[in-house]
Amino acid sequence: MAANEPHDSAPSGSRGTARPAPTDPQPADHGLVLSGARAVLPTGVVENARISVEGTRIAAAANENAQVIDLTGHWLLPGFVDIHNHGGGGASFSSGTAEQVLTGVRTHRAHGTTTLVVSTVTDDMDILTRQAGLLSELAEQGEIAGIHFEGPFISPCRKGAHSEALLRHPDPAEVRKLVDAARGHAKMVTLATELPGGIESVRLLAEHGVIAAVGHTDATYEQTVAAIDAGATVATHLYNAMPQIGHRAPGPITALLEDERVTVELINDGTHLHPAALQLAFHHAGPDRVAFITDAMDAAGSGDGRFLLGPLEVDVTDGVARLVDGGAIAGSTLTLDRALRRAVTVDRLPVEHAVAALSANPARLLGLYDRVGSLEPGKDADLLVLDADFTLKGVMRKGTWVVAPELA
Repeated sequence: MAANEPHDSAPSGSRGTARPAPTDPQPADHGLVLSGARAVLPTGVVENARISVEGTRIAAAANENAQVIDLTGHWLLPGFVDIHNHGGGGASFSSGTAEQVLTGVRTHRAHGTTTLVVSTVTDDMDILTRQAGLLSELAEQGEIAGIHFEGPFISPCRKGAHSEALLRHPDPAEVRKLVDAARGHAKMVTLATELPGGIESVRLLAEHGVIAAVGHTDATYEQTVAAIDAGATVATHLYNAMPQIGHRAPGPITALLEDERVTVELINDGTHLHPAALQLAFHHAGPDRVAFITDAMDAAGSGDGRFLLGPLEVDVTDGVARLVDGGAIAGSTLTLDRALRRAVTVDRLPVEHAVAALSANPARLLGLYDRVGSLEPGKDADLLVLDADFTLKGVMRKGTWVVAPELA
């Protein structure tokens, strides 16, 4: 959960109206053809594309009786993959019941996130392990793609929107306790790797196939290089909650950007990052090493008001979430359809680069690219329909319309 000093914030980007997640998704007929759209494929943007769906999968070809939907004038994209998300629809992934967590999942699904790793925030270890058990059941049901533990193994100097009283050093035994509680569904742990036990914990995570992410850290450049060499492969919300770049002390940002083994998370909401910082990350990391995330808290899709983030109170005003105590930014109210629209209309990124950051890159990071992340035959039929202005019109997940396209 990212945070900046209050005076570092920028005005929020435009906020789309969140539609309620449907409780009864409408299935697509078997033998469906989506025709005429501009599709973003692994080879690039293809005009007048033709994508076939059979059952839950994208098919190489359609049968002659397939239903055809004309998407002329629209975009067709792969479903989004979010690897860092704390909640939505008024529900917290850190403390909610199974039904409340599903409310948050469905909220983001209605905004195009068809693959979601849910994130927790710092709390008591017993609470975190208990929640990990609940979340692992949802992973086993296929509702979520896994669990990301952000905290409690982070630096008090860069705690952001985490309770300082509950922080602790990354003791490998306690890190292992969280991983075990997730029953094989722990996907990522964010660590301040410079703390005692940090490097050993990175090695432990790597050995167990769990992503070690450098974040909420006060590490030097040299300490960050050591963490990457030990197996860390992700920068948690790059730039936020870490020392900034200095010409004599380049810090963690430089180390994370320059190493080809690292994927960098970016929160593209217009508040957490200046557009020039986003461009800097794409320039140095390249379009294959950036993953757009929401870092959303439960206010995403719920409007303004007062919310809880773990044990901390948060006020959301004009879509920007800040701690009641101190005013630091407390995550975001972002959804990934807004991140895409901002990337192509404000940041002027090539559409294929923005889509890679929202789909293919995080899917590869999770080891799921054989199933999701691109529009290719044999993969899950997770796809999005957008109009010419990149406003989301339809969401399909595994061949079922979560949001049926509203076409003029």
